[in-house]
Amino acid sequence: MCCSDCGCYDSCCDCFCPCLSSETRETILCCAVCFAVVAGVVLFAVLLAAYGFVRHAEVSVPEASLTRLTLLDNTSQATAFAYNISLTLNIRNKNWAMAAKNTKPLDAEYNFDGQRFERARLAAEGEKHPPGKTRVYHLASGADNAYVALGNAGVAEFRKQNATGVFEVEVVVSGEVKYTARYTKCKFEAKCPLKLQLAPPGTPAVVFQAVKCKLTKPEKNC
Repeated sequence: MCCSDCGCYDSCCDCFCPCLSSETRETILCCAVCFAVVAGVVLFAVLLAAYGFVRHAEVSVPEASLTRLTLLDNTSQATAFAYNISLTLNIRNKNWAMAAKNTKPLDAEYNFDGQRFERARLAAEGEKHPPGKTRVYHLASGADNAYVALGNAGVAEFRKQNATGVFEVEVVVSGEVKYTARYTKCKFEAKCPLKLQLAPPGTPAVVFQAVKCKLTKPEKNC
């Protein structure tokens, strides 16, 4: 039985490791300390990369089609659209460790000449978007008499685009999210400018150029 009360490092090593020289013991101790320091630095770097910086979602529109967009003059001051629009929205969480949770509903808004004529719900409050995953939303919207406040300038712009058969419709995705291990709630907005060629039902499909949406600059704490 070896000694039971070792008063210092060397005496303990003499007690339990008598075959190792003091120089070898010092080398082993130094290596163990270095390994612990390196492991701590690596762990800190991994946690910092995972939770220290937010990578905001990437939004794109790979598919979209327009089969009807007609301006209805209800009165001299009020205008409305009859329309049918279909599109696919891809939203990718670029963070590899942090999930995003909706603290407000996630919506898509359709605008023509800066005026909204449709609003669609994509995801409810409380829904989570896992890290590294892409959510795909298929939207099909239509109406026979949807009010839109175009004004004289907006009506003129519609007639100009109607003459070409290509309409500029902006889709705005907006909401508010909170990321894993972070307390700040971040407003989220992405603008997707679409050029949609009118393809009435029964006509050949129109090739659509995929659009990568532009994110609004996030707030300072986000």
